[in-house]
Amino acid sequence: MSAPLLIACAATTLALGLPILGGASALENRHRVAAAADSAALAAADAAGGWIAADPCALAAEVAAAASVSLSECSVDENTGVATVVVQASTVLGVVAIRARAGPAGIE
Repeated sequence: MSAPLLIACAATTLALGLPILGGASALENRHRVAAAADSAALAAADAAGGWIAADPCALAAEVAAAASVSLSECSVDENTGVATVVVQASTVLGVVAIRARAGPAGIE
């Protein structure tokens, strides 16, 4: 195999492989942030429902920080116990923000 052909094969491999790695990294970050949002919403809903003696949004922020993301929005409906949170994290490709909602069963 000649050197120019070897260099062309290596360049092609990099040109095809790097976007795939970038996409996989973005997908992994989105799933990580979504899991953190779900956890923060569940913690806030538990606190709103009285299962945990804490401020719902403060607890959601603590759970989000433990997952290395930041809580950007938090709202709790005191009547139903439904908590809605938005968490975000900065990545190489930009900011990923995910909204999650949790509350007692049967509440739509």
